[in-house]
Amino acid sequence: MAKRSIWKGLCGAMVLALGACALTACGSQETANGKTVVEMVSYKQEAVEVFGEIAKRFNETHDDIELVIDSPNEAMTILKTRFIREDYPDIVAIGGDINYSNFLDSDLFMEISDLSVISEVKPAYLEIDKQLEFVPQEGVYALPYVANAAGILYNRDLFEEKGWEIPTTWQEFTDLCEEIQAEGILPLYFGFKDTWTCLAPWNALAVGLADADICQQVNRGEATFTEAYRETAEKMKELLNYAEPNPYAYGYNDACTAFARGEAAMYPIGSYAIPQIKSVNPDMNIDSFTFPANDNEAGNVLNSGIDLQFCVMQNTEKKEAVYEVLEFLYQDEIIQLYIDDQGAVPCKEGDFTLAPELDGMSPYIEEGRMADYQDHYYPTGMAADAMIQTFLMDTSDNAVDTFLTRFDTDWVRYNKDLIRMVQEYEAQQEAAK
Repeated sequence: MAKRSIWKGLCGAMVLALGACALTACGSQETANGKTVVEMVSYKQEAVEVFGEIAKRFNETHDDIELVIDSPNEAMTILKTRFIREDYPDIVAIGGDINYSNFLDSDLFMEISDLSVISEVKPAYLEIDKQLEFVPQEGVYALPYVANAAGILYNRDLFEEKGWEIPTTWQEFTDLCEEIQAEGILPLYFGFKDTWTCLAPWNALAVGLADADICQQVNRGEATFTEAYRETAEKMKELLNYAEPNPYAYGYNDACTAFARGEAAMYPIGSYAIPQIKSVNPDMNIDSFTFPANDNEAGNVLNSGIDLQFCVMQNTEKKEAVYEVLEFLYQDEIIQLYIDDQGAVPCKEGDFTLAPELDGMSPYIEEGRMADYQDHYYPTGMAADAMIQTFLMDTSDNAVDTFLTRFDTDWVRYNKDLIRMVQEYEAQQEAAK
C-alpha cells in the first residue's frame, strides 16, 4: 500500500520558488546563547500577538530552551515546500483538517502517546483526530489545543426585547424564522458570494443529520452521499426562505457588517466570525446556539472542530525539549490566555472561562456532544463550497437530485487514490481475520 501517493500528488502541483528567507528562517538554527532552539511554525497568522506573548513567557522561565514561533503568510504552502526540501521545524501548529490527514499519511509526524498531557485532552477531540486518519493508525499524532464552534449567532438584546425563545428543534427554528419575518425583521444573513461561507450552515446541519464518519463509510463503499446528505441538502434550500435577497451578491465581510448593524436577527456562522463582527460593533451583545437540525433536541450535535493542534515532526532530534514546550503550552493559564485572545474553545479538560458569546453552546461543549466539520474530509480539488453554492442557486425541481448525484460522482473522481488505499486496507484487515 503506497501511503505517500496522495502527498506526492499534492507536492507535484506546488510551486517551489518561494523566498529563501521564508523557507529557512529558523530551520537551520540549532542553538542560541547555549540554548536548545525549538522552532514552531503556526498557520494561525491572526494569533501572532498571543503566540508572541506565550513565547516570551516560556523563554523568560526556561534557561536551557528557546522557543521560536513563526506564523507566516501562506503558512501551509511554506510548510509543504519546506517538507519537500526536508527543512523541517520541530513542531507544526495546524488545524484538524485535510492537511493534517495528508501530513500524517506521509509519515511526517511523531507518535506522542507518551506525552503526559495527552491524558488531559477531551476524548471528543481525540476521536475527531482519529476520524481524520485516512486509514486507522495506532497511537496519537497530535495534541489538540483549541477548537471553534459553528451554529447560529444571534442578537441577544433583540431576542430579549422581542421575547423570542431559543429553538431546540427544526420545527421550532423555522417557526421562529416565520415569527421574526412577521415582525418585519430579516431572520438570517448569509453572504454566500464568498463560496466558503456556504459551508458554515452546511456543516452545522450535516453534523446533526449525517453520521460523523459518513465520508469514511463512502470510501469503504458502505454508503452514498445521495442517501446520507439528502435531508441536509433539503434543509439548506429551505433556509433561503429566511435570508437576505440574493445572498450571492454579498460576501463574508458584508454579512458580518450587516449582522453587526442589526440588519438580521441571526447569522449562521462559526465563532471565528465574532472578532470581525465586534470590529464593526464592539458593543454588540451576541450569543449562540447549536443548529437545531433535528425533530428532537436529543439528536442535535454541536459542530466543533479542532482549530489548532500541535504535531511533532518525526525527525526532530529535540524530543525532550519539544515535550517541555508542549507541557508548558498545556498549562491552564497559557490556554486561558489563548482562548481569551481568540475566543476559542479549549480541547483540554478543565474549568476554563469561555467567551460569553458561546454561552448557548456551552452545555454541548461540556457534555462532549460535538462532531467535526464535514468539509474537513473533503478534498480541495472537489471545491465542495462552490458546488453547494451552485446547488443553492439552482431553482429547478430536480436541484437536490442533481446536486447529490454530482457530489457522489465528484467524490469518486477526486478521491480515487484514497478510496483505493482504504479499500486495500479493509481487504487486508479482512484477510488477517
